[in-house]
Amino acid sequence: MVTEPLPALDYSRLALWAAHPAKIDKADLMPEGDTVLCDEMKADVFFIHPTTYSGTKRWQKSWNAPIDNTWLNDKTDSGTIQFQASAFNHAGRVFAPRYRQAHLEVYYTRDSSSALRALDEAYADVRNAFIHFLTYESKGRPILIAAHSQGTNHALRLLDDFFTDPSMKKRLVAAYLIGMPVKNDRFVHIPPCVDSAQTGCFVSWRTFKRGYELPQALCIGNVCVTNPLTWEILPLQQPKELNKGSLLWDFNQIHPHLVDAQVYKDILWASKPKFFGSLFLTTNNYHIADINFYYLSIRENAEHRVRTFLQKQEK
Repeated sequence: MVTEPLPALDYSRLALWAAHPAKIDKADLMPEGDTVLCDEMKADVFFIHPTTYSGTKRWQKSWNAPIDNTWLNDKTDSGTIQFQASAFNHAGRVFAPRYRQAHLEVYYTRDSSSALRALDEAYADVRNAFIHFLTYESKGRPILIAAHSQGTNHALRLLDDFFTDPSMKKRLVAAYLIGMPVKNDRFVHIPPCVDSAQTGCFVSWRTFKRGYELPQALCIGNVCVTNPLTWEILPLQQPKELNKGSLLWDFNQIHPHLVDAQVYKDILWASKPKFFGSLFLTTNNYHIADINFYYLSIRENAEHRVRTFLQKQEK
């Protein structure tokens, strides 16, 4: 059955942005208890949030989330916008569009045609938001792309659609493509970052418990895995003492030296963290904490890359 595409959204409406410099939002927050003032920042961050549209699929009316559901938007804002998008608020003004995200079930269903159509519809919103961002907001400023999980799926397409243009490529500080496998040779003109200061490149990782082995069927090889404690791609275990701060459930409580990091084949290994209640943490997949585990390291690195980018421009 062929269905009509969803009508385009008007991203001039501030309500369609989960984070925007013109509004007070969760991306402005800092776990230290302050808020970021972005007026003097010289770069922009375009953040694409992961899936928050979940639950039993048969209870949902659509493969794509409603754009104006207050409960879902609050869930997005208090979760990924506060705990993930805010990690980039020292690097630039944060823009995070609301979009009609695909339901979590797209990654598990056998109905591949519906799943792909839902992802296409979600990406159409992200793309339209980015066009609005380029036309009316960014206006030639340096850009940092940041995304997690489903957001990374859309960020990959965004980089394909816009950053093959040399003028756009020159504006790319870096792309943080977290939570999905991204091959080292995924892009022709955007290489993996190999250190903490490189610009015009991308970083990526997926976090699992130390010792976990991906099932053979999921091992695709040549996957970019960045160590977020050193920003290198070398398979060396980096101690948790290098980790300046992680977040768990309380945004205002920073946990220093919580987890280590090691590039291992297609994934990032992290030792099981110790905290009150960690006895009940039995999963091997730390996907939900890809950013939280390395929050302060990410914040520091994004700011450092922007500073390096601007210094290069001045020469």
